[in-house]
Amino acid sequence: MSLPTVLADIAACRACAGELPHTPRPVVMVTPRTKLLIVGQAPGRRVHESGMPFTDPSGERLRAWMGIDADTFYGRPEIGVAAMAFCFPGTNPKGGDYPPPPRCAQLWRPRLMDALPAMELTLLVGGYAQAWALGHRARENMTQTVAAWRDYLPDVLPMPHPSWRNTGWLKRNPGFEEEVTPYLRQRVQAILES
Repeated sequence: MSLPTVLADIAACRACAGELPHTPRPVVMVTPRTKLLIVGQAPGRRVHESGMPFTDPSGERLRAWMGIDADTFYGRPEIGVAAMAFCFPGTNPKGGDYPPPPRCAQLWRPRLMDALPAMELTLLVGGYAQAWALGHRARENMTQTVAAWRDYLPDVLPMPHPSWRNTGWLKRNPGFEEEVTPYLRQRVQAILES
């Protein structure tokens, strides 16, 4: 199935309409030329409102890790974003957003990935994306999976979510910014220059 058909079907999806606290608004950013796919958990409230992925402080941190600016992030067809769930799942009264509903990945992930023939690198951002994509290859938790990042190369790179909520994790795990982000920047540049 062609990518435009898959994207049109995703845009029309209302599978979770009765379960979300708002009208579904799937947010996906991919092209037939996407070589680097960023897979997070689900759009947040700001992304739901803007309709563009990572239009929040998490996006600023992610782009810093990648070594690119917003114009490159949104303007280069080689960079794509398709979270595990395409719609904002709502905010948990106890804090943070609800986890991505598994239904979205089950419905769309195989079709979308089949329609992206140029893929070279997938960034698995956070534990939900890592558990889904890596299955039994994922370690016991996100920290261990990210620590074993070299085991998943060259086509997959597990990462923490760039949320401010992970600032403490980054301080406790300095190896991520010392080792993983330089590798990530190098890969991003190579993909954009190829």
